[in-house]
Amino acid sequence: MYMSTQQKTTSVIFQASSGAIELRGDYAHETIWATQSQIAAAFEVDVRTVNEHIQHIYSSEELRDSSTIRKIRIVQQEGIRSISREVLHYNLDMILSIGYRVSSKRATQFRIWATKILHLHITRGYTINRKRIAKNYTSFMKSVTDIQALLPEHAQLDPKNILDLIKEFATTWVSLEAYDKGTVHPLGFTKKAVQLTGSELTRAISHLRRELIKRNGASELFAKEKQTKSIEGIVGNVMQSFNGADLYASIEEKAAHLLYFIIKNHPFIDGNKRSGAFAFVWFLRKTGVRGGGRINPAGLTALALLVAESKAEKKDHVVNLITQLLR
Repeated sequence: MYMSTQQKTTSVIFQASSGAIELRGDYAHETIWATQSQIAAAFEVDVRTVNEHIQHIYSSEELRDSSTIRKIRIVQQEGIRSISREVLHYNLDMILSIGYRVSSKRATQFRIWATKILHLHITRGYTINRKRIAKNYTSFMKSVTDIQALLPEHAQLDPKNILDLIKEFATTWVSLEAYDKGTVHPLGFTKKAVQLTGSELTRAISHLRRELIKRNGASELFAKEKQTKSIEGIVGNVMQSFNGADLYASIEEKAAHLLYFIIKNHPFIDGNKRSGAFAFVWFLRKTGVRGGGRINPAGLTALALLVAESKAEKKDHVVNLITQLLR
């Protein structure tokens, strides 16, 4: 790690388990700088090896020192004294070039990863780093919009469609990253007072029942409660409050719990997934939540199946993911 006394920014280089070198630095100015010792540590080689490769890179004119090298003043603690001196730092171009030259297990992992990324860029025309999107969501969305504006309307390769998909499902990449790591949190934004009673939802589901039976889409057992007032109990749980504050603060959280409880508690003899899915979208539209418009039939089916197949201990995990998808 180093601290530039001129820029007051820190940069850390470390090796990820995937083989990717992850760099943290002055992203506002799009600059990454590292010393020879930091580069050597990243690829697990000797500093002398790094220095030899740097000299070969310059002598072959692959890179120029004027654009890849920089003196940065750093402060190092030597005993009780703080010594300030200028140390040579090398930019990202040099770091990548060295990574393709050095011989070590860590460097081999890096090359496998880097070649995969390059292959995706050439064959697909894009790659997605979900972690970087999560940290720079606003900038990412603006960049996609800017690129879309530059693409010709008659493009046959469908790059515009690809970008539309990336932009439309940008929050999905973030949600999946969080889900994989177990760090997904509820993202309910609509916090307004709403009213819902068990009898109101029961009437709505009864209407669904009549329509499906009339169209031969369900049997007489569909949406028949196993015990009376089961739905009222679920609604009571979802809408409960304590000391004047709702247990589930946002409408998105309430909707997600309706879907979850109806499917997992099995209040009906038959049709719990369909009834839960219906209650979910019905409540979102009743309350006018904007995110409800993003749930299409295929997405609703997938959410219902996700809830049905999920383990009980993953309840909060699943519910939080649903609220993120309503963002």
